[in-house]
Amino acid sequence: MSQPSWREYRPGAAFPGVIGRTAEESQPAWPQPLRATPGAPNVMFIVLDDTGYGQLGCYGSPIATPNLDSLAQGGLLYNNMHTTALCSPSRSCIITGRNHHANGMAGVTEMSTGFPGYNGQIPFENGFVSEMLLQHGYNTYMVGKWHLMPSEQESAAGPYDRWPLGRGFERFYGFLGGDTSQWYPELLYDNHQIEPPTTPEQGYHLTPDLVDKAMAFVADAKQVAPDKPFFLNLSTGATHAPHHVPKEWADRYRGRFDEGWDAYREAAFARQRELGVAPADARLSRHDPDVPEWDSLSPDARRLAARMMEVYAGFLSHTDHHIGRLLAFLKEIGEFDNTLIMVVSDNGASPEGGVTGTANEAQFFNNAPEPLEDSLRSIDELGGPTTFNHYPWGWTWAGNTPFRRWKRETYRGGASDPFLVHWPSGIRARGEIRTQYAHLVDMVPTVLDALGIEPPSTIRGVTQSPLHGVSFAHTFDDADALSNHHTQYFEMIGHRAIDHDGWRAVCPWPGPSFAEAGRPFDTPITVQDLTDLDAHHWELYHVDEDFAETRDLSAEQRDKLVEMVALWYVEAGKYNVLPIDGSLVQRMMTQRPQITEARTSYTFRPGTQSLPAAVTPRVLNRPHSVTVDADLPAGVEGVLVCQGTDAGGWTLFIKDGRLHYTHNYVRRALHRLTSADPVPEGRHELRFEFEPTGKPDIQHGKGTPGKAQLYIDRQLAAETDLPVTTPVMFNPGGLTCGRNPGSAVDPDYTSPFPFTGTLHSVTIDLSGELITDMNSEMRMHMARQ
Repeated sequence: MSQPSWREYRPGAAFPGVIGRTAEESQPAWPQPLRATPGAPNVMFIVLDDTGYGQLGCYGSPIATPNLDSLAQGGLLYNNMHTTALCSPSRSCIITGRNHHANGMAGVTEMSTGFPGYNGQIPFENGFVSEMLLQHGYNTYMVGKWHLMPSEQESAAGPYDRWPLGRGFERFYGFLGGDTSQWYPELLYDNHQIEPPTTPEQGYHLTPDLVDKAMAFVADAKQVAPDKPFFLNLSTGATHAPHHVPKEWADRYRGRFDEGWDAYREAAFARQRELGVAPADARLSRHDPDVPEWDSLSPDARRLAARMMEVYAGFLSHTDHHIGRLLAFLKEIGEFDNTLIMVVSDNGASPEGGVTGTANEAQFFNNAPEPLEDSLRSIDELGGPTTFNHYPWGWTWAGNTPFRRWKRETYRGGASDPFLVHWPSGIRARGEIRTQYAHLVDMVPTVLDALGIEPPSTIRGVTQSPLHGVSFAHTFDDADALSNHHTQYFEMIGHRAIDHDGWRAVCPWPGPSFAEAGRPFDTPITVQDLTDLDAHHWELYHVDEDFAETRDLSAEQRDKLVEMVALWYVEAGKYNVLPIDGSLVQRMMTQRPQITEARTSYTFRPGTQSLPAAVTPRVLNRPHSVTVDADLPAGVEGVLVCQGTDAGGWTLFIKDGRLHYTHNYVRRALHRLTSADPVPEGRHELRFEFEPTGKPDIQHGKGTPGKAQLYIDRQLAAETDLPVTTPVMFNPGGLTCGRNPGSAVDPDYTSPFPFTGTLHSVTIDLSGELITDMNSEMRMHMARQ
């Protein structure tokens, strides 16, 4: 390459040219553009959601994942990678290289409290890898799930400094919250909301859309700067619930799971030992006390559960297929071999489907589980746009084979996950297994080590904290290398563990299983509880010799146990883990600083972005009114305002010349109200009012009954009694003015059913005390991780 004809100098250095009185007697020089080191590799993280250790084909699963398997065959498979056991905390470790409490991410931000390890806001001194690589000439792209900021900051009011574009990503396409419909996602492009480009009827699904956008981002830059490397963080919505997938993918697994979850575990475990992803002398963990024996289920319950697993399997295979398209694209543009790819899940398989599973998670969240016969009526719709489905606990437990328990708990079933590394240009080894201990905090240090980059001392003028993880790059080509990661603590909602040089101590809270605990999952830890836990309830496993935590040595190795418990407290002191808090209700009820003062009147206008559920007016179980100011031409129709989807919500709309209100009760019932007379032409006030007439029975899934009334220009146009309303929440729960994006709240119209008149404003007014159930809200927030 010929040398440029101009001089360059580092920005901030002295100008090396000459400045005379005129250009004729001067010599120019240019600030040097930021360029990456020639030949620097691309970096790609693929972060799966709620995918257990025993669910990928290369980890012994019967589910077909040939493209991910090919990364294992052409690279490295790690069998000792650890997560935090929950979504947002794990993702904070992946992106910063710091422990989750040090990131303020003890749990999800919806349960943040006013302590440094728990406030839900990642400090700016804990820089993101995107910010680090941006300083070295990389393009940086975030595609898919974010969920790394307080939910009340997800609206158009911001602040935007914790959105992806505020944390070092140049481009973003995905969703900000914990989950979303795969058919009708709540999408954002860079810093603004958008609608999906097509509909499910036209073939839309979120996963291929995300992959398409990832490829487009890379192609956009490569056509201008083909040698410029990129960092891509692809974080799929899969395989988090809802388990949404085209029917033909689920049908590929017809009959494959009819023998049940115990049979799945036995077969997967045998395959794991055959493949070497579990040691030959490993023992399979016990049958979980919270999971019913497959043979104890009725034939109908087995048929339903098997179909739920078929849908999940199809969902994972479908995801793998589209990841394969991305890999093929990298090969096509000549970037595959020089891309350092790391694939991981954020935690173990998820138990939020409950013991029976559900066709609509909103029913689970609202304490209104559907009877088996109702679920069976939806069996052919599972995975489609009309369901919001999740499989039962038994499949969760099986998905984490050979380990015990699941997401949210710090046994290995919650905290050990698949991890693949692939980089043909940088790693000689092919198709090998690595057994060295690793944690998500090690990913950033490993990337920096592999790239020959030192962690930055400052980012945007903010002095940076030390990384907590250590590099495992030395294991890439040395199967016998020792791990540099000797000690790692765990804490998740009071459930604690610590790993140290092949030993593992676990203190389950409230107990080893729900059945054995004899008390609910959400139980605050008192001083007396903690004293008793530390004295009597820590378990000890020599995981170097007991891969799946099957032999508790706490009684025989008391000195070792005491050493491990003491070490846990040392680590807790380092990383802001204290105070230990096993509660959820109290944390959910904590008052947090908001960007606006509390109010009871909200005004919305057409053409604005939909409101995320976290910032919508809370209309449930309380008196409220909805007042619309609109011009109504002849033949006017459309949605005036709505909240939710066909999984549950409410909508106010005009159809066939009349004003309508519908309350969709968890997709189980539609309570409708229609004006007796047509709406008049011209500018008018349209109003809906709800007045409670009884008390809610939230524990049994029933929100407050009430009188519903429609008014036109303050004149009563219709009234009825609503026997039951939604008690806790709508999920998805966004509120939109002037249209119904996504699936229709009322099937009597076809979404988006935009309003054809002129909508001036919609005002929602609230009064009275809010009646809520924090236990159910906790379940909702946890399930969205």
